[in-house]
Amino acid sequence: MNYVVVDFEWNQAAYGRHPEGRRLPFEIIEIGAVLLDENLNEIDRFSETIRPKVYRKLHHVTRDLTGITQEELNRSDPFPYIAVDFMLWCGEDFTFCTWGDTDLIELQRNLKYYHLQDLLEGPIRYYNIQKMFKALCQPEVSAASLESAIDYFGLPKDDAFHRAVNDAAYTAEIFRQLDLEKCDKLYSVDYYQNPKCREEELHLNYEDGYKYVSREFRNKEEAMADKEVRATRCFICGRAARKKLFWFTGKAKGCYCLAWCPEHGYLQGRIRIKHTDEDAIYVVKTLRLADEEAADRIREMKQDVIQKRRERRHRIVSESKAGKSAGKNRKKAAEQ
Repeated sequence: MNYVVVDFEWNQAAYGRHPEGRRLPFEIIEIGAVLLDENLNEIDRFSETIRPKVYRKLHHVTRDLTGITQEELNRSDPFPYIAVDFMLWCGEDFTFCTWGDTDLIELQRNLKYYHLQDLLEGPIRYYNIQKMFKALCQPEVSAASLESAIDYFGLPKDDAFHRAVNDAAYTAEIFRQLDLEKCDKLYSVDYYQNPKCREEELHLNYEDGYKYVSREFRNKEEAMADKEVRATRCFICGRAARKKLFWFTGKAKGCYCLAWCPEHGYLQGRIRIKHTDEDAIYVVKTLRLADEEAADRIREMKQDVIQKRRERRHRIVSESKAGKSAGKNRKKAAEQ
């Protein structure tokens, strides 16, 4: 199996809103990639700029950041030609590697816009080198830039950043510094092409947790009524974990729960509601082991939710009483 370390540069509307902004918020204008063999030796490189169709004027921020010029784009081929060439260049047996989790989303969205989804079927198993670098080298850092990771390993910076093939090459260099066996356990799955039926739902087991990606539902209420969505089985032993706190809406509109496995202790659950481009929803549920401190944080979050709910009810009741009192006073004044 080979590895395709890929990076994209994209353009957007130069003057705010655009009619195609919902379907294609970012239009890919450059593809850069490095092909590695199973031993991470470089085999080949791919580098092409793309003539845009939607956002034809190069945004000044994109121009200043990348150094790509309008003239360079104007003499390039359109996306469908480059996309077909790129996917053929990737071959058949490969794994994508990216710096971050947005590149593959935008690639699939661009393919979808041009009705080329069949070139890349999802969900896609891939390596997020940024996530792996953080987990293995800098777990205390919230997010690492590509350049800071290069500096961390003391690697040379001979080429400019923010050109696709250069960034792909830098990402490949960082990948070589990591433990490949450990990386294989930290794989990611991109589910922009989300499951459409129960048979396609994803059940992903990691060393430190479990992730479930559901089929589509019409709304949140329908999703939360589903038994598989609400389930809290221990991902280590497979036993049903008894809920200590049932699912509730907490921070950032996520849903949380706390469960107990007699053999492995607390499990903390989180559900995020994701929206498709067609306004359907699906669920991403994660379960992880939790110590007493983490369990207390979930309990405190639940108490905060209850307290805010009480305060909101109290405010509504007070405002209602005040409104009725004011109405009575106006009626008395009118009668006098």
